[in-house]
Amino acid sequence: MSAEKKRVLIVANELAPYIEFTDFARLLNRLAIKAFDSGLEIRVIMPRFGSINERRHRLHEVVRLSGINIIIDKDDYPLIIKVASLPNARLQVYFMDNEDYFKRKHVFRDDKEVFFEDNAERMIFFCKSALETVKKFGWPPHVVHCHGWMTSLIPAYIKTAYKKEPVFGYSKVIYTAQNDQFTETLSDDFIKKALVSSEIKEKDLDLYKEGTNRALTLGASKCADVVIFGDENLEKEIVDEVKPSRYKKVVKYNEGWKDDVTELLDLYRSLTES
Repeated sequence: MSAEKKRVLIVANELAPYIEFTDFARLLNRLAIKAFDSGLEIRVIMPRFGSINERRHRLHEVVRLSGINIIIDKDDYPLIIKVASLPNARLQVYFMDNEDYFKRKHVFRDDKEVFFEDNAERMIFFCKSALETVKKFGWPPHVVHCHGWMTSLIPAYIKTAYKKEPVFGYSKVIYTAQNDQFTETLSDDFIKKALVSSEIKEKDLDLYKEGTNRALTLGASKCADVVIFGDENLEKEIVDEVKPSRYKKVVKYNEGWKDDVTELLDLYRSLTES
């Protein structure tokens, strides 16, 4: 395995220039480009939110990857996969799309600032879509970096529902822990719908069950191999709960990342070599 190119998958719900919620959107852009330029094989997966301008960013459908259906609570939702090249880089970004979940002008709230009732399902769809797309690629990532609350189920899925999938057999999972990106609570049946296969049980998602942003962050952080503190003043409960150990690495927030992502690039490299 040492002679092959090391593969890093970035799954995020924000990435400059497509959509930006926090400073990390630009940081991830720089990190992806620098990692690619350094010789790592990088792929990025994100949702195709309706506010992303397809014409401006030159998105087009990847027909060869079509035909995947994502099942949520016994209903089938067709996955449309689109791709664009990151500006100023030979780096491809794959967008997970579905008419029911992403063909709307607003991202997480409607025009009256009301949190969408189906945000939990949208997250489940996105997380499962990302993992199924990687399976379809036949592209086993050494590192999976999950960023943003909409990716928070992926660390749990890789450790449970997808643990027998060869494509994720040696993947190390990073999660970026951030302060609240939403203050609402996901729907009461969130956990039931999140059980995407017989390999995952409700007890596997115990930490997520409150359906709050904090609960998602704690659940993902507990399941990840590495946790990056994505805020300078991360909530005390999260800091107290997520401690480094022989099984988990914690990377504290560094203001310098805004100018230099070398520390995070070194993290990618160390994980691909371990």
